[in-house]
Amino acid sequence: MINKIIVSLCLFLSLASFAQEGTSSPYSFYGLGDVRFRGTVENRAMGGLSVLSDSIHINLQNPAQLASIRLTTFAVAGTFTPTKMKTSTQEDKSQRTTLDYLAVGLPSKKFGFGFGLIPYSSVGYKILNLANENDPTTRRYTGTGGINKAFFGMGYQITKKLSVGADLQYNFGNIETKSVNFIDGVQYGSREINRSEVSGVNYNFGLAFQSKINKKLTLFSGLTYAPQANLNLANERKVATIQFLTAGGERVVEEEDIDVDDSKLKMPSKLTFGTAIGQVRKWMIGTEITFQGTSDLGNRFNDISNATYENSIRYTLGGYYIPKYTSFTSYLSKVTYRGGFRYENTGLLVFGQQINDYAMTLGFGLPLNGTFSNVNLGFEFGKRGTTNAGLIEENYTNISLGFTFNDEWFRRRKIN
Repeated sequence: MINKIIVSLCLFLSLASFAQEGTSSPYSFYGLGDVRFRGTVENRAMGGLSVLSDSIHINLQNPAQLASIRLTTFAVAGTFTPTKMKTSTQEDKSQRTTLDYLAVGLPSKKFGFGFGLIPYSSVGYKILNLANENDPTTRRYTGTGGINKAFFGMGYQITKKLSVGADLQYNFGNIETKSVNFIDGVQYGSREINRSEVSGVNYNFGLAFQSKINKKLTLFSGLTYAPQANLNLANERKVATIQFLTAGGERVVEEEDIDVDDSKLKMPSKLTFGTAIGQVRKWMIGTEITFQGTSDLGNRFNDISNATYENSIRYTLGGYYIPKYTSFTSYLSKVTYRGGFRYENTGLLVFGQQINDYAMTLGFGLPLNGTFSNVNLGFEFGKRGTTNAGLIEENYTNISLGFTFNDEWFRRRKIN
């Protein structure tokens, strides 16, 4: 298992910049970019539901759930996302493949520890506004980059029913946006490039509660709170006069560095509460609600006039079913079948239009015979945005594949 972790760490580091280009959404131009992280494949397949305590899966949303881990756990996952984007008059398609997370969970009696890397948000868009009769200028906008999280968390089991936890998250990354303007028939055009190096620390605190209702049914609940934090942005801006080459490239005629102040961007506070009911290792259904203080969110540069923010809210409904996890004769009876739904007001308003995001989800947990390890498949079919006010509606499918490997470490064998 150690070899799997070392190889995967090398893979993640080598693909760090690739993972940042995990979106093609024009809405990633605003705020922190397109916030991608919603937990592990198992959680996302249930609409993002995170209240379930699990001894063999690491929970990346609620650090209190780390106390439930009983085996050393290693998790890695990636997602393929085809998207169809449309306005009231046009349609286009795009696709992205990204690495979602890499995490390790370590058990220790009443404690559980976790650490790993998560691509948190992505910026990635290409927009072309062609000249017309009323405006002779053609404008081209592109953006790349994003924010990653390195985290370390700890959970502690106070009683058999109640656990608490906290994690420290270090955010880092870079974002680059470019705008090019040119007029048909004019030899030269203009280009502006803005770059920001992002860094900052935030915290996440959690509670997890589990109690028997009767001989069969169990109540699960969870609470997490992440206070508002500041991200530090080291900004730079370059403007240039450029000439367009016949091969489609650009030649810089004259370029100048423009002094821009470094700035801070607020990472909004987040409060999540969820509850579920079910029969352990058989079925569960639950709901969750998340509030985010995105009304305090801003943009990297304050010269964006068409976007404002309000507090966001997300509703989640999801669950799972296992026909018979101890079956020796039917593999399909040991499969975990997951499903869910989520609806989110993202808090972003463009030209006064709310940018909402909702999706149906389903997934499968496929056990590897003879081990506690498993493969998890997740599917998410969603829609974000609107075609009103000349905006873009995105219809997307997230196809996620995750691997969870389990092993025993740090336990002295009684027989050598």
